[in-house]
Amino acid sequence: MASKKLLPAVLYQCCDPEQFDFKSTAELADLTETIGQPRAVEAVKLSIGMRHKGYNLFAAGPAGMGKHSLVHRYASEQAAAGPLPPDWCYVNNFQRPHKPRMLSLPPGRGVALKADIDQLIEDLYGTIPAVFQSDEYRTLSQGIEEEVNARQERALKAIQDSAQKKQIALIRTPSGFTLAPVRDTEVLDPEQFEKLPEEEQKRIEQHVSELQEQLRSALHKMPQWQKEVHDRLGKLNREMAAGAISHLISALREKYKDLPAVVNYLEEFEQDVIDNFRRFLHDEEHKSRVLGIELSQPDEGMPPENRYRVNILVSQEKGGGAPVIYEDHPSYNNLIGRIEHRAQLGALVTDFTMIRAGALHRANGGYLILDALNVLTQPYAWEGLKRTLLAGKISIESLGQFTSLINTASLEPEPVPLDVKVILLGERRIHYLLSYVDPEFNELFKVTADFDNRMDRNPENNQLYARLIATQLRKEKLRHFDRFAVARVIEHRARLLEDNEKLATHMSSLADLLREADYWAGQRNSEIVGRADVQKSIDARIYRVDRIRERVQEEIQRGTFLIDTSGAKVGQVNGLSVMDLGDFAFGRPSRITARVRIGDREVVDIEREVELGGPIHSKGVFILSAYLGACYLLDRPLALSASLVFEQSYGAVEGDSASTAELFALISALAEVPLSQSLAVTGSVNQQGEVQAVGGINEKIEGFFDTCQARGLTGEQGVIIPAANVKHLMLRQDVLGAVETGKFSVYSVETVDDGIELLTGIMAGQRGEDNVFPEGSVNRRVEDKLAMYSEQMRTFVSSKGASGEPGEAGKTE
Repeated sequence: MASKKLLPAVLYQCCDPEQFDFKSTAELADLTETIGQPRAVEAVKLSIGMRHKGYNLFAAGPAGMGKHSLVHRYASEQAAAGPLPPDWCYVNNFQRPHKPRMLSLPPGRGVALKADIDQLIEDLYGTIPAVFQSDEYRTLSQGIEEEVNARQERALKAIQDSAQKKQIALIRTPSGFTLAPVRDTEVLDPEQFEKLPEEEQKRIEQHVSELQEQLRSALHKMPQWQKEVHDRLGKLNREMAAGAISHLISALREKYKDLPAVVNYLEEFEQDVIDNFRRFLHDEEHKSRVLGIELSQPDEGMPPENRYRVNILVSQEKGGGAPVIYEDHPSYNNLIGRIEHRAQLGALVTDFTMIRAGALHRANGGYLILDALNVLTQPYAWEGLKRTLLAGKISIESLGQFTSLINTASLEPEPVPLDVKVILLGERRIHYLLSYVDPEFNELFKVTADFDNRMDRNPENNQLYARLIATQLRKEKLRHFDRFAVARVIEHRARLLEDNEKLATHMSSLADLLREADYWAGQRNSEIVGRADVQKSIDARIYRVDRIRERVQEEIQRGTFLIDTSGAKVGQVNGLSVMDLGDFAFGRPSRITARVRIGDREVVDIEREVELGGPIHSKGVFILSAYLGACYLLDRPLALSASLVFEQSYGAVEGDSASTAELFALISALAEVPLSQSLAVTGSVNQQGEVQAVGGINEKIEGFFDTCQARGLTGEQGVIIPAANVKHLMLRQDVLGAVETGKFSVYSVETVDDGIELLTGIMAGQRGEDNVFPEGSVNRRVEDKLAMYSEQMRTFVSSKGASGEPGEAGKTE
């Protein structure tokens, strides 16, 4: 018999505290390297060091693996040695205000430029009004106006003198000028004019006509003279404005002469100030008011002072290295940037000073870390990120423009060139899904860092794990652990993985365990955390979440759930399952029964028939059916009808870990051999009759142990597990104690025959040279029963044919 009763040393792989040469973790140096993640570290280094397009990184692995810490550390190290990216500023495009211009400046000079421009604007608000209120300006402007007025007066005086010589008066009226005949300094009215001789009237009319032509010619020249005045005044104003700003702008040109783009902007700035100097005057004539509310210039859409401001989009601090940015809310606007608006008389208006940077702007020239799921769940964020990375530039536009849902005019800021390394953090399934459904994903994220949740458990790694614990304790400012506590942590980390040859690398759960152990050490006023504190934190965590486990065990003891732990029964076996509650899992024994009769080679899985069995569970039933057909009655078809069921299961059943137990129940029912109810069984079976490893092995053993312990351990109780699961055993101490005292047993089996012998106490039997199972063996009894069923089926079919209802055997050609 290849079954094996396992010794306590096999059921739990202890971590020997004596292998550690320290009394507490305070003596250990911090761990600087990353342990357990050689594959992920290599990928991270490649992505961060590769500057070619598309070598962005997807860090794949479960949450809490320390992905963010690792990539942030390596990115920060690389960024510290990298060049500091430039400052990015938006300024007004004076020719096309809806397309603001982007300025790229050396780090820190964006702030300096903004301060200089703000000071320049303040100076202009003082200098320009002073210039236009000066005596010099008044003298020059009045001289221009007086010169034109004098020309007008001379022209009118010449006409007036000519009129006087011809006894015609030039009279000013509210609507202009008029001409009238004069006699003895008196203006003749129409009646008096009619009384004059006809010859005199014609002469006067001739004179009036001539004078009107002269007046018309003079009046026609007056608008041109006014235009000349306006032009001369405009030229004077520009000269005075230029004089006010030239020395201020010249100083800035000299300061920024090494930046041609800034110098070009300053030239445009100067010209626009000269053309629009009235914006800086302290008069109110050029401002619009509605119901007493002062408005901006209607053609600008911005306050006058904003026209010349500098909008710093991103500013770098000197000596800071390249940026490493983590955006925890990667919405479209938070990634790409946004254009804000302000309300003005019921309308929304904006200008270039209301352009705001996104995470891509802040990370430009460095590294941007994002949570993949957060990006994918934000509307249009994933599409916006891809579009930006593919284009190699950041184009800020509202979601309304991006989706073409809004057709109103808005700003079109000049795009910012993009040079950024994007690092996505997410579960493996997200990576697989994106690789499958998005053809652009693999072009943009060429490197995958696959974080492993386990590492080898060996003396070298135990030492590294101790240093990892010490490092985490210092980081969290917790009490230090003695070596016995460190050993218990390592044992527990192996238990979490259900593998006594591996250690869990899940950093979040490790940190939680250390914090809670520190708490319990504090409760007993200890400066050092001991093994008992670690155990207390483990027990307390289980206690907080095991209410359902207690209720299940309680109902088993009360007889609500029918489980036998003694005696023997035909066609009945104790199977083991695991209930997973997310953050806690526990084992539960379940009664599995089988019934057999003559039939047409069908094994009915009742769970599957009522749609409570999952596909993997159904697969296990099909496999055991195939095993029956391949193992017994090889020379004829099976005439068997059987049913299998998990008794008192009211939810879905999934997994194939009960297929061995189901096969044992079926063999017992066929052989009519009782199975020991003191033993529980877990394991999956293949078509060769080999028992295969299953999950949750520790919880399953402990679940049956709890049931037996509550009823009283007899020494006959135990669990049968696959031999392949032995390396996964890390059982509780109370289970180990019961095994050591002989009150409970754990057996490992490799084949179905090994298990059936343990459960029945009868030899399973192997086919001899005559191809027949030994007399009295379990397999012989099964084959005899199946042969009897086959013969009875043949007889039944023949009898049906003889009675006029031919079956397959009674038909003739």
